Amino acid sequence: MNSFDTVTSFAIILLAAAIHASFQLSVSVLTLLSGHALGRKSARSRLLKLVYGFIAGAAVITVLLLSTFAFVLLSASADALLTLWTLVCGAAIAVGIAVWLFYYRERRGTTLWIPRSFADFLASRSKHSKNTAEAFGLGMTSVFAEIVFVFVPLVITALVLTELPYDLQLVGILAYSLVSIAPLLFVGLRIANGHKLSHIQKWRETNKHFLQFAAGSGLLVLGMYVYVERVMNVVLVQLGGA
Repeated sequence: MNSFDTVTSFAIILLAAAIHASFQLSVSVLTLLSGHALGRKSARSRLLKLVYGFIAGAAVITVLLLSTFAFVLLSASADALLTLWTLVCGAAIAVGIAVWLFYYRERRGTTLWIPRSFADFLASRSKHSKNTAEAFGLGMTSVFAEIVFVFVPLVITALVLTELPYDLQLVGILAYSLVSIAPLLFVGLRIANGHKLSHIQKWRETNKHFLQFAAGSGLLVLGMYVYVERVMNVVLVQLGGA
């Protein structure tokens, strides 16, 4: 199977990571965690430990998921990989449409699609997380909670990583992880600099439909581009060699 060139591979990885970053569950949980800490009048140092513990948890689970997917796919056959490319491209288009239609609930604010029981669980954990370890675990959970949406960009990135030289695979994993947690880092820096959570929340509410449209459109573009460049080209090469 022909592989992408390095520039195209990293362009796909960065686009997939940007799509991951546009989902808002982890940011919502981080603002809840920070709000509860501020409500308890926690010391600034403790607040920052909670914030950066949460971000570290989200980053670590992203690296672990991506590394695991790539490791599993390295042992797959060429035919199995082609089938998976086809399936994940279709999934990207389906999930992109779902994001357009269902990501936010039809109400004011930034209430997301997740079941209320699970939303209540995350809200409860954010309220009761009072040390770095608990915040770290909450960060990991927030990524897992949105796996139905981030699964597609993670798998596409893992597939691309299997076609990169070994010395570039680690770079790809780090690049994806850094871009995917960029919104969390931005919010964390805003909190560290003393900005009010209400301003952050207001910005999120004002721009929620743009982020929703960007995430859904990004998945559609990613799915269609990869299908044409990865699946169709390989099929045409196979037919030409038949």
